[in-house]
Amino acid sequence: MATIKLGAKGDRAVRHRHPWVFAAAITAVDGNPAPGDIVDVVDARGALVGRGYYNEHSRIRVRMLTWGDTAVDDALWRARVDAAVGARAALANRDDLTAYRLVHAEADLLPGFFADRYGDVVVVQLLTAGVERARDVLIDAVAAIPGVRGVFERSDTASRGREGLSPVTGTVSGDVPKNVEIVENGHTFLVNVESGQKTGFYLDQRDNRALVAEHARDRAVLDAFCHTGAFAVYAARAGAKSLALVDSSASALATARWNLEKNGAGECTVAMRTADVFEELRTMREAGRVFDMVVLDPPKFATNRHQVDNAMRAYKDVNRLGMQLLAPGGLLATFSCSQAVDAASFTIAVSWAGIDAGRDVQIVRRLGQGLDHPVLASFPESEYLKGLLCRVA
Repeated sequence: MATIKLGAKGDRAVRHRHPWVFAAAITAVDGNPAPGDIVDVVDARGALVGRGYYNEHSRIRVRMLTWGDTAVDDALWRARVDAAVGARAALANRDDLTAYRLVHAEADLLPGFFADRYGDVVVVQLLTAGVERARDVLIDAVAAIPGVRGVFERSDTASRGREGLSPVTGTVSGDVPKNVEIVENGHTFLVNVESGQKTGFYLDQRDNRALVAEHARDRAVLDAFCHTGAFAVYAARAGAKSLALVDSSASALATARWNLEKNGAGECTVAMRTADVFEELRTMREAGRVFDMVVLDPPKFATNRHQVDNAMRAYKDVNRLGMQLLAPGGLLATFSCSQAVDAASFTIAVSWAGIDAGRDVQIVRRLGQGLDHPVLASFPESEYLKGLLCRVA
């Protein structure tokens, strides 16, 4: 086994159980580890800190798996999956919920590995060289979960390319249909596991959708970047007066229409528009459109720290447009899924948007990801979803 020696700065970070070791933290590599190989990580004095997997092609050279002298073997991989699944037992036992995250990568001590359950189907992502090496044991562990009939792989993100890996998609165990019906808080949704965003659905927004529903009754609601219309479905079922859905994807809006029809929109009037969301919001503003509630759930504006400045400008712009479409006293539910933009910075962007819009903004609640997307205390990067529920005067 190769050995990775850390300098003093890297030593401190790893001893504080941050799971990422960057190239700059390493002073020496003893051996010739291949991408995905398990390596010993030692401090500046040569004492063992723990073990992780190595990849010279990644800016994150080592992703830590253990601290101390613990073997990394098939039994450890299986135990980590079992622990993550067990931690979601309360969700698994709910009658009104059939979809949730099973494994949340670093936050479940399985860096690079994600698994989402959609009824009797699990969709997995193996995004790093280390978990690619362990793919058989990880997939077998997921396939063995009671009630799972098939496992589908969606290892098709840009991060996999940065690891020196090719994209992989397709059924890896059992039988998987293209579309799966799920239930979330009693609402029914159609999920395309083959090509839908992320692994097919934004499971991390479950609690925030329920919160929006609490405030949607008798309101005119704009759902921007709506994807397959989950926020809109909750609002319609809660008694919204009208809905406007905007997304750049015609196929996503087609699924949104199915979801609204399946769940019943009641007396709520529904309008859908396939368009660039920024441009459509500007068009609505020029037309004098006014809403009582605006939901902004855009895609990731920053994938790394070098893009944060541009992301901050984008968040300010889209929130300013959203506020300009709100009636006085209206509610803005706004989100950022950019890991590189922390909660404080996102709040600043929303504050700037209020100043530019000439509106007073009260933060009613701070929002985040659901409990099946835990945040590892020693790894703040796992808190990627930030949100604010604001009253805009």
